[in-house]
Amino acid sequence: MKGSYKARGVVLHTVKYGDSGVVAYLYTDRSGRQTYLVQGVRSARSKGNKAALFQPLFLLEYEGIEPKHGEMHRMKDVVAAVPLSSIPFDARKSAIALFMAETLYRLVRESEANPHLFSFIEQTVHALDVLEEGVANFHLWFLVKLSYFLGFYPGNSYSAGNYFDIVRGEFVPLPPGHRIAMQREEAELLGRLMEVPIEQLGGIGLNRRQRVDFLNALLAFIGYHADTIRVVRSIDILKEVF
Repeated sequence: MKGSYKARGVVLHTVKYGDSGVVAYLYTDRSGRQTYLVQGVRSARSKGNKAALFQPLFLLEYEGIEPKHGEMHRMKDVVAAVPLSSIPFDARKSAIALFMAETLYRLVRESEANPHLFSFIEQTVHALDVLEEGVANFHLWFLVKLSYFLGFYPGNSYSAGNYFDIVRGEFVPLPPGHRIAMQREEAELLGRLMEVPIEQLGGIGLNRRQRVDFLNALLAFIGYHADTIRVVRSIDILKEVF
């Protein structure tokens, strides 16, 4: 058994383990994506209902224990890094949190520290928790911004009347011959979401059709470059809620 360490992490996914444990997948400040075996959290004897801490997108502080070769890290002394005031209690925000956590679980695989990505995720969780206007657009903004950290953020700025070439990852004045592109309406919205601050998301007025159409276009863009987005099950929940 190696030494212990202090870390912060965001819960992405959990799987029940035995009678009272969980296997928890976190994105951490110390080592990127990491898997932990956490014993006793689902036990009736567990203090303070520790299982409640392991919900999608919850921010944790804990002591990790490095394993022997081939074993999972373990976790103890886990607490909420910042108690969330609205995400667990707002059905819309809970649906978005589930989608964000599953998206990160599917797309982010690196087990190396990435301070910029961790800071983005942490700040995004805080922003969603306090957001009052524009909640229905938040998941769209999140996907656009996440594409930067995944390495295929749009390579230029939007100009009026542009299309968006998904293959090249650029705004273009004419539809590309291969037809793998966002049409003008979706391209304009992509350009807006690249620029808009979170607090102004409420100013982007979209109806249900526009929101679903743009989500589909955005998923086509991300799916072209990272195929695992196609198995994110919570996408269907978002389409129902918003």
